[in-house]
Amino acid sequence: MRKLMWFAIGFALACGICTYGLMTVWLPVAAIGVVMLILAAAVLYRKHDLLRPAAAILTGCLLGIAWFGLVYTLYIRPVASLDGQQIFVSVTVTDYSRTTEYGAVVDAAADIGGKPYQLSAYLSDHTVLEPGDTVEGIFRIRLTTPGGERESLIFQGKGIFLVLDQRGVATVSSPDEIPKWCIPARMAHNVKTVLENTIPQDAVAFAKALLLGDTWDLPYETDTALKISGIRHIVAVSGLHISILYGMICAITLRRRFLSAVVGFPVLFLFAAVAGFSPSVTRAAIMIGLMLLAQVFDREYDPPTALSFAVLVMLVVNPLAVASVSLQLSAGCVAGILLFQKPINNWLRRLLPGQKGMFGRFSGMVCGGISVTVSAMSLTTPLCAHYFGMVSLIGVVTNLLTLWVVQMIFIGLAVLCLVYFLLPAVAGILGSILAWPIRYVLLAAQVLSDVPVAAVYTDSVYVVLWLIFVYVLLAVYLTMGNKQPGLLICCGTLGLCISLLASWTEPLMSDTAITMLDVGQGQSILLQSEGKTFLVDCGGDADKETADIIANRLLSQGISRLDGIILTHYDRDHAGALQNLLSGMDTDYLFLPDTRNEMMLPEISGKIVYVWEDLELAFGTASLQIYGPVYSGLDNENSLCVLFDTEKCDILITGDRSAFGERMLMRKRSLPDVDILVAGHHGAADSTSEELLKAVTPETVLISVAQENIYGHPSPALLERVEAFGCTVYRTDQHGTITIRR
Repeated sequence: MRKLMWFAIGFALACGICTYGLMTVWLPVAAIGVVMLILAAAVLYRKHDLLRPAAAILTGCLLGIAWFGLVYTLYIRPVASLDGQQIFVSVTVTDYSRTTEYGAVVDAAADIGGKPYQLSAYLSDHTVLEPGDTVEGIFRIRLTTPGGERESLIFQGKGIFLVLDQRGVATVSSPDEIPKWCIPARMAHNVKTVLENTIPQDAVAFAKALLLGDTWDLPYETDTALKISGIRHIVAVSGLHISILYGMICAITLRRRFLSAVVGFPVLFLFAAVAGFSPSVTRAAIMIGLMLLAQVFDREYDPPTALSFAVLVMLVVNPLAVASVSLQLSAGCVAGILLFQKPINNWLRRLLPGQKGMFGRFSGMVCGGISVTVSAMSLTTPLCAHYFGMVSLIGVVTNLLTLWVVQMIFIGLAVLCLVYFLLPAVAGILGSILAWPIRYVLLAAQVLSDVPVAAVYTDSVYVVLWLIFVYVLLAVYLTMGNKQPGLLICCGTLGLCISLLASWTEPLMSDTAITMLDVGQGQSILLQSEGKTFLVDCGGDADKETADIIANRLLSQGISRLDGIILTHYDRDHAGALQNLLSGMDTDYLFLPDTRNEMMLPEISGKIVYVWEDLELAFGTASLQIYGPVYSGLDNENSLCVLFDTEKCDILITGDRSAFGERMLMRKRSLPDVDILVAGHHGAADSTSEELLKAVTPETVLISVAQENIYGHPSPALLERVEAFGCTVYRTDQHGTITIRR
């Protein structure tokens, strides 16, 4: 029995329970329960073999809970009291800064309370920082761990437990001598510079992402195409890249085991360091390192044990790493391959008539590619559905067409970096050559992502039910004596067709649907009636994530083209995601305020309409009225207002107008009673005035607001005002995405 594997499973389970917020409530109960179960298992240990893995799992749970509690008590709790406080901090930059909309963000480290912490610092200016620089100033501290003000599973998984926001002036100083620990980050920066100098502009962002996992410059449309086509994993440095690197090492050392180990260990460590020791690459490097050790000492290499050991080491270093999406996907991918790759490959080979000659070799490659991809997806699909809101259905085809090219590109990029320092001109030629296979991969991803039903989206409850149905089928299949894979595939495909049909037809069953999407501190509202779909505003906390939220909701209903998009005004929290959304979603009309703006408008196949006076769009029994600005200017008071009038429901949207702008609207237009009113300016105190409430007498008030915002939205005064009018209030920070059907 693989006792280490079962122990690691228990340890990971305990870390997961504690990380996902159950620690404070269940820690004592869980510890006592685990001890009792271990004692019971010990009594029956010799009578039942199945109790051995159970005992190992329970032991792992007990030690995992104890270890997590110890780390939390000694390392996290000491800074918990600083959550939300402003203190003077001196931070040391550990990577190059990245420019944001509001300044810069940088990974750093600092000693706080005598303990070292990794952190992420947000600066108010666009200062360019390099590893080794020191930044001193007043920062507001936010804790990312469970219960913290900036709780984030992403930061926890990276070992970043603190986020710092600059307050006031900060001073920056550079070291006289570059610290040795800065070398990997500077090497990564130099590699990026080499790629930027040698790879054509249309391919360089992908090259940096493939070689280093740096997706910062990857265009949104490219990133989306990679996700939908099922090959997003190739730009997240992981086991694929480590395996290619290992193959290169074996080729260079002629597979001599001692020489492979001598070369392999430093190369693997250096590559992992340059890639920032991301969880996926660290897991893969540890497993390959164990393989090299097994070869050196002529011992058997057991992949499940190696995977368990790698995960266990990472969780001992950082118990909260269990929350890392990268680690979960990486471990799930390997586990799926170990469990299902051989059975799937054998079944596929039996389906093909010829097993010899060139056709046999080709069919073997195809079967191997399909079996690896399908088995990897077997355990990662639920994770992708949960974290990304989509499941690629065409990923098997895309992987078959591109992975062999990706391996060539990776090797070519590694060679290019070595050649550049000897023969820069030759490296430039090699970069131009490598751009063509990169373009092939990008083209394949784009073409296949445009295929109808290339992916399904978990915004639809019917798709979620289909996924559950598939995994229930898989569980039943694995317990069957006479296994019939064809029957499993047919049942899953039939279930998919039914779920898609329900997803696309269910929205048409309602006369009117109003959806306020949960985009954080922003606003995006879908209005649907008479088979028409309009989007009012397109902004949120983060532009790319907001575009994904909107696109996933529309695509889950089979909608790939909007009838119209209306921007009430040009603030980023109302318009920031427009560029990204329209890179993959068409619209017939784009309605914009008739004011000058610095926003770069995308090219669209539809028509751009600047609204300088009231417009009315009628379709069937419904109408959409757009109220134009009341006077020239760029402020919130000139937000376009939208009245959506249907037989079953009326809704009024006033953008970010304050009480003054609302009064100007009521003075020039006669507003009817409405069923639903969207609170102005995300629930600000000076919006959604008493005069407006009296004029339109809404039954329901919707508020689009983030759980964490520095503005104090929604204002208590606003909430008291609407409740005094007897309105039912729904808020995205409390209810998530809100859908009202009539």
